[in-house]
Amino acid sequence: MTYANVSTFDAVPGKRDELVVHLTSSKPGLTAAGCLSYEVGVSEDQPDTVFVSELWTSAEAHRGSLELPEVREAIAAARPLISGRSGGFAFDVVGSPLRAGDR
Repeated sequence: MTYANVSTFDAVPGKRDELVVHLTSSKPGLTAAGCLSYEVGVSEDQPDTVFVSELWTSAEAHRGSLELPEVREAIAAARPLISGRSGGFAFDVVGSPLRAGDR
């Protein structure tokens, strides 16, 4: 079953774009680990917030990706750019109108 993880990260004021660079840098191991989609976004309504939407083959694949050296390095580099406030939620995907036959 596909697993979704949606997160928000509040950047240190003025550091949002630098955080985006870290989050969008190439991490080839993600695909091999089971990442189906990793999208990073911003909204001018929340100028210091970065939004991340991830789809994974499973929750286990997501957890396992956190042990990849390239992911651990990216987390370490991004951590000083995050103000400490973050949020989000995770869920098991049960269907999509784009893939109605995949239930």
